[in-house]
Amino acid sequence: MLLVALLSGCGVTRGDDPSGMHRLRMMVPNSPGGGYDLTARTAVKIMEDENITRRVEVFNVIGAGGTVAMARLMNERGNGDLMMMMGLGVVGAVFTNGSSARASDATALAKVVEEQEGILVPADSPYRTISDFVAAWKADPAKVTIGGGSSPGGPDHLFPMETAKAAGVDPKKVNFISYDGGGDLLTALLGKKISAGATGLGEYVDQIEAGQVRVLAVSGKERAEGIDAPTLTESGIDLTFTNWRGVLAPPGISDEARQALVKTLEELHATDAWKEALVKNGWTDAFMTGPQFEQFLTDQDNRVSSTLTELGLL
Repeated sequence: MLLVALLSGCGVTRGDDPSGMHRLRMMVPNSPGGGYDLTARTAVKIMEDENITRRVEVFNVIGAGGTVAMARLMNERGNGDLMMMMGLGVVGAVFTNGSSARASDATALAKVVEEQEGILVPADSPYRTISDFVAAWKADPAKVTIGGGSSPGGPDHLFPMETAKAAGVDPKKVNFISYDGGGDLLTALLGKKISAGATGLGEYVDQIEAGQVRVLAVSGKERAEGIDAPTLTESGIDLTFTNWRGVLAPPGISDEARQALVKTLEELHATDAWKEALVKNGWTDAFMTGPQFEQFLTDQDNRVSSTLTELGLL
């Protein structure tokens, strides 16, 4: 009964309990169709279906790779009814956009998943293998355009830069185009406005299965289940790379509200439906809460700052 009271008191109402005065909201820091959007809407649907919460409002705040949403989160200080799905892309965006907001300054709730990145091309691309792609890249880096669904400093930017370095291409010569989320990136990829996309695999499952796009290589230690593509390492490129996503709340919320929100995410993590969603979307379970996640966010701030400084972007 204590949990129900906590959840109701901070707006995380479950089932038909009429005592909740407020409704929990989940903010997504990029456009519909992107990785944050997919993860957030999948999580919310399961929380509702499993009677963990009442209906949760999911809304998108678009702009500057997540910087606009992060600013809004920080300005909602003390609001225990708001969560935001975020990840490495948002961490990078606040640096490159000159924002003072830091993920480590918000209320850390939970890291939820990790995900491999992939190098994707349209189905009729002349690049049939990762070797074909790298050969063209080395020959003329400026001619090979690579798109990503995150701002500089985000995973879809860091991944091709680190891949270039490992493959013998000067990262500073990479022709990278940033898109505000996976939906915009997919449009550019299918419209052949770019040579390739560097992005998480989960948001393109349907297009990969339909044969609209082809994966040249994946970034993890092991091949991605259901994806007919080699890892970079087995292709002779010495690199492994994973993206991650987690949930924050505004700074300054009460301990009671924080505990209730973390408990909600713990209950989500324990469901069979969430385990099935992990498999379906190619996500790796990386659940982490408390001081461990707080330290992780600080480490990510430091990592991104260091990398962007090396690239001359800070």
